[in-house]
Amino acid sequence: MTAARPLTPVPDPPARQTRWTDAELMATEFPAPRWAVPGLLCEGLNLLAGAPKLGKSWLSLGLGADIANGDPVLGGIDVERGPVFYAALEDTGRRLQRRRRQMLAAGGRAAPLLTIETACPTMTSGGEDVLAEWLEENPHARLVIIDTYEKMRGRTDPGLSAYAADYAAASRFKALADRYSVPFLLIHHVRKQGAEDFQALVSGTNGLTGAVDATLVLERARGQADGVLHVTGRDVEEAEYAMSFDATAGAWTKLDGPAGDYLMQNTRADILRFVRDYPGSKPAAIADALQLNPGTVRKTCQRMADKSQLRATGGAYYPPDTSDSPGDTPELSHLSLRHSTTPDQGEHL
Repeated sequence: MTAARPLTPVPDPPARQTRWTDAELMATEFPAPRWAVPGLLCEGLNLLAGAPKLGKSWLSLGLGADIANGDPVLGGIDVERGPVFYAALEDTGRRLQRRRRQMLAAGGRAAPLLTIETACPTMTSGGEDVLAEWLEENPHARLVIIDTYEKMRGRTDPGLSAYAADYAAASRFKALADRYSVPFLLIHHVRKQGAEDFQALVSGTNGLTGAVDATLVLERARGQADGVLHVTGRDVEEAEYAMSFDATAGAWTKLDGPAGDYLMQNTRADILRFVRDYPGSKPAAIADALQLNPGTVRKTCQRMADKSQLRATGGAYYPPDTSDSPGDTPELSHLSLRHSTTPDQGEHL
């Protein structure tokens, strides 16, 4: 077992400057941003959204414990050790204890610098003071996790539009994250409807995604990976990562290589099988029937057509080894496609 890494000294932050001349701006030396997970979670406000029962809370707890110990996260990303606050507001102490015991039995370590809270006031009813007090007591803090954002966002001021209300609620968390230069991670849900842009999957208005510094969306994958983590933000490069979940250890791991390397083979097989059954289908209908991301299906169909694995005509796709033509088979309605298949929806949780 490796020894715990020493805490990294945190200098007193300088008075926050908000105005410069252009010359002053170019001459200013800004400190490097503080990362909870290099390349993934930077200081500021981060939002992680995913479907219920997908494993967001396992991911949150694992991140918190590993960062508190300075252990590599997600199977291999080095992090700085420091205190972590995890507000697990949809869990009980008993459930959290069971999960931590499961992690420890699989080789994890106890995390003395991890603080777990299961009941916290909303931001408009004293929650902001609770978080500020913990941050004052822990100047070396590396991460604050709020699971879930909806549980702690607080009341909406009357008269605000839905966009303004979402923006204002998220801004309360962002103000704290910016004041203490500590990464915050809000756990949230996705819409039931699919979307080509993964940011559009986030439940709520664009006011929420507009207020945060980075958006992460964890989607269930079909293939060798258990999930795909989409990431975009102001200080992070837009990317997607294939993720694997170990149910025994309760741990998520980022797989090496492009996400498409793990997903393409099975996705192509599913698409080809469906197009053989329903020649003349369009990507949107295929995605709906197979419960896949529409953008992924569109790109995959294009690539399959480029490699003669499918035949494309007028935006519709046909199998390569059939004499079906656009006029041979009537296009099935969106509703009939939805009920004509029974896609595998097996869950690992």
